[in-house]
Amino acid sequence: MSEMRSPTLRLRARGSLACFTRPELKVERVSYSVMTPSAARGLLEAVLWKPAIQWHIERIHVLNEIKFTAFRRNEVNAKASRPSEKLVTNGGAAPIYFADEDRAQRNTVALRDVDYVIDAHFTLTKKAGPDDNLTKFGEMFQRRVEKGQHFHQPYFGCREFVAEVLPPDNTPPSIPENTDLGLMLWDIVYGKDRNTPTFFAARLENGILEVPDDPESTLERGAA
Repeated sequence: MSEMRSPTLRLRARGSLACFTRPELKVERVSYSVMTPSAARGLLEAVLWKPAIQWHIERIHVLNEIKFTAFRRNEVNAKASRPSEKLVTNGGAAPIYFADEDRAQRNTVALRDVDYVIDAHFTLTKKAGPDDNLTKFGEMFQRRVEKGQHFHQPYFGCREFVAEVLPPDNTPPSIPENTDLGLMLWDIVYGKDRNTPTFFAARLENGILEVPDDPESTLERGAA
């Protein structure tokens, strides 16, 4: 099936806290100063996810002044392990994990009072059926945004930082800020053997982050 793309669709998302964790500072969570494209894609998928479509972020409008806040949170050092296939088949004592015995206090540097408008489009994937088309999914997305519907709770980076998703009507203008944001996570390429993070050279122009189709092209311009 030849690739087809929808018109540009818009979504507004706001909340009191957000943390788009920089991967180089993973132990102590420190947020990028602007939402990452992968986090924006997660918001759109929370509203409308189907195997037949794939979202592509075009730009992110920053509506509120960029402000940080710091606090400590209780986290755990490890995950509870799932029982092995042999244990499930043959029975026996399941592995025991007590989170209270594995807690650690870690600093979090998060964004506060965030407000964004996301411009994006979607393309049909190889899993699209004969009855699937761009108009069908575009109208479905618009209806879900207007009614405040979503498949799971949208969030800003961490699940506890809830995002309010709403139509982009009567939104304020983007902040008048121009700044280089440095290398930013573009997305993660999921593979059979390992997952590979992809980065791009990000810049805020008049409060708008343009997201490239090809992240490597921005790295080449930055090196020139």
